[in-house]
Amino acid sequence: MEFTLENSTLPLLLYSSLETKTEDFLDLTVAVKNVSGLEDALWNMYVEEEVFDCDNLYHCGTCDRLVKAAKSAKLRKLPPFLTVSLLRFNFDFVKCERYKETSCYTFPLRINLKPFCEQSELDDLEYTYDLFSVIIHKGGCYGGHYHVYIKDVDHLGNWQFQEEKSKPDVNLKDPQNEEEIDHPLMILKAILLQENNLIPVDQLGQKLLKKIGISWNKKYRKQHGPLRKFLQLHSQIFLLSSDESTVRLLKNGSLQAETDFQSNDQQIFKTPPPESPGLNNSISCPHWFDINDSKVQPIREKDIEQQFQGKESAYMLFYRKSQLQRPPEARANPRYGVPCHLLNEMDAANLELQTKRVECDSANNTFELHLHLGPQYHFFNGALHPVVSQTESVWDLTFDKRKTLGDLRQSIFQLLEFWEGDMVLSVAKLVPAGLHIYQILDGDELTLCETEIADGEDIFVWNGVEVGGVHIQTGIDCEPLLLNVLHLDTSSEGEKCRQVIESPHVFPSNAEVGSVLTALAIPAGVIFINSAGCPGRESWTAIPKEDMRKTFREQGLKNGSSILIRDSHDDNSLLTKEEKWVTTMNEIDWLHVKNLCQLESEEKQVKISATANTVVFDIRIKAIKELKLMKELADNSCLRPIDRNGKLLCPVPDSYTLKEAELKMGSSLGLCLGKAPSSSQLFLFFAMGNNVQPGTEMEIIVEETVSVRDCLKLMLEKSGLQGDAWHLRKMDWCYEAGEPLCEEDATLKELLICSGDTLLLIEGQLPPPGFLKVPIWWYQLQDPSGHWESHQDQTNCTSSWGRVWRAASSQGAPGNEPEEVSLLYLGDIEISEDATLAELKSQALTLSPFLEFGVLSPAHLRAWTVERKCPGRLLRTDRQPL
Repeated sequence: MEFTLENSTLPLLLYSSLETKTEDFLDLTVAVKNVSGLEDALWNMYVEEEVFDCDNLYHCGTCDRLVKAAKSAKLRKLPPFLTVSLLRFNFDFVKCERYKETSCYTFPLRINLKPFCEQSELDDLEYTYDLFSVIIHKGGCYGGHYHVYIKDVDHLGNWQFQEEKSKPDVNLKDPQNEEEIDHPLMILKAILLQENNLIPVDQLGQKLLKKIGISWNKKYRKQHGPLRKFLQLHSQIFLLSSDESTVRLLKNGSLQAETDFQSNDQQIFKTPPPESPGLNNSISCPHWFDINDSKVQPIREKDIEQQFQGKESAYMLFYRKSQLQRPPEARANPRYGVPCHLLNEMDAANLELQTKRVECDSANNTFELHLHLGPQYHFFNGALHPVVSQTESVWDLTFDKRKTLGDLRQSIFQLLEFWEGDMVLSVAKLVPAGLHIYQILDGDELTLCETEIADGEDIFVWNGVEVGGVHIQTGIDCEPLLLNVLHLDTSSEGEKCRQVIESPHVFPSNAEVGSVLTALAIPAGVIFINSAGCPGRESWTAIPKEDMRKTFREQGLKNGSSILIRDSHDDNSLLTKEEKWVTTMNEIDWLHVKNLCQLESEEKQVKISATANTVVFDIRIKAIKELKLMKELADNSCLRPIDRNGKLLCPVPDSYTLKEAELKMGSSLGLCLGKAPSSSQLFLFFAMGNNVQPGTEMEIIVEETVSVRDCLKLMLEKSGLQGDAWHLRKMDWCYEAGEPLCEEDATLKELLICSGDTLLLIEGQLPPPGFLKVPIWWYQLQDPSGHWESHQDQTNCTSSWGRVWRAASSQGAPGNEPEEVSLLYLGDIEISEDATLAELKSQALTLSPFLEFGVLSPAHLRAWTVERKCPGRLLRTDRQPL
């Protein structure tokens, strides 16, 4: 706003003459150097006169002479808003450098400009101004930072300021002082004061844990109940938001509410009566804010005095006329006076911001849980294992961790429509032996954050008692351990041919060590544990008889530990004083080699002595001699390990030692026709289809630099299959088809294919990258009479459509389903993996069999996943990507 300044010059010699000049200014610029404050500076500028005399005379334009004169300035017209610039930056002519004036310079909250104005006959209110903003500079003249103090005239902001004496002093001389400070009410109030009186409820428990070193559930839950319920019961002190996501201290809460609580809580607090209210009166106290970049915080009005001097001091002042009164409708109304088109833009921006905030909040507070369904598991070999496969037994669920355990249970109930009876949720973990249940989750009012459930946690859903009719022990005490049990077995050849049999066994951690003898049906024996963690002779330590009743955990055994069992009647071993096992029988330094060349030989099996550093080539030549075979086999034979099931494994290169080939003493090898693969070749097993039985695989040797496409051609040629509609998949450890080898131009070495791996020939070409190949089946119901319901006699078209599946209904299928279902194969479709379920239905309608059903729209179709040849999970959301 502009205001008018008048400069006047009055010559004083012989006669009076007045010369005036009027100028318009946007702000007042006042000096700071050698001035105590704003009023002093204005007095020097607009009240005191500058006299021209002696050597400094004034040239009068009327008489054309140098005369004595007096010069003064006055404010003629005042604006509604007054801006004052303080000249903090000066130049030192001695040092020839700029500097900032940091001396004390005061300015009032209310100022009367009447003494500085040309006209003074108006009412004083016309000249009175109130301070409403201060720009502050922090730093020096060569750099710094600006922030602003501003008065909330319309009370638009959320101004709350906690006085220093608002929190009553605890009587330190009270003998119950320690108990008072430890009370949850005092601790929660202290946390809220530290967090600017506002904090999310789910973070309040974490702050409490960080402050006192123990969680709410362990310290206060038994006496005071859950944290959220405690806050609700003390509503006279704490205020929860509408969705109960945040908590704060009551704005107008007084200490009387706290005193009432103290009297009802067995007089836990003994505090002196306060002298003043804890919170400023929001009506009488002016609302000032400090806006510092993105940080906004309330301040007292008296804090402005701190900006009178120093490196952080006032730089510009803004005053407004005291007569300016805001209308009542503008109070606490941020939309007042804003044009409609700007309000519309603002609402649209706020709506977009709110949507993004909800999406961000959801992304930051959701995690994934893996649900293991109890009916899909059975207890086998000391642990829980899937009945069919891991993928069909585990459901992935994305959930909000701010919700309660009860909400999670209700969501799972809705997801599992087939569930009947009680539902218990437990934390489970996959261990080497299988799946084990550790902790049962209880307390439906607890949030998932309070239950300390982590992202990717395995949750076992069951009835809490048994699985498949077997009672299940839970907890870390009975965690299953997978141990390698070794024991000597005497063959038909006598004592010298004793062989070490190694087999995995699972035992609970809290079981007695002596239970190993019972599991192996050994009436009595001596148990040795591998105390050094390696199978060397010197590391075996015998367990005394008095320690046989100790548990596996007490003996320090872990997953993968080895134990050795010796018959108590066997006198071929001795124990030294240090209880180290020293064998006196012949060293187990031999290997069994069987003749698998299908050539006539007097010997079917021989025993070859060897050490860990013996080369495989020497063992093979020695075996040919002792088996009395033709010497020509030396150039066309190889040794292949035989596993415990009798399966021939990958050939061992001749250049390897037994240690490099990872062959244990006492192992069985097969002498077979054909050369072992070289260092640049791979020995692979391959089979056709998904249902591969162990031992039915074919074998092939290929170069490791061959591409997937060429390897596929070689396997098709060897198996006698025709056509190009095939692709390769790698078999996983449980004999199931894994991920397809999509990069057909990549080499086997680049895809980390190793010797001994099994590849599967699967019918059907791979879809292009980013697409899915989905087989479509038609679900057909059976009417009460036992006949299949048809659409336009669809049963007559079954043969033309292809395969038909009829199987018993399983849990997880849709409700009200007959005992027998029929799935008719209609064909395959290729669709983008980013497509929605609605687009999948629309594309399925293009298959020729659908034309006979008379389906009018995709909205008339429902889609299930096919699991175990039956309808499984119902796909509900049409707009969800596949």
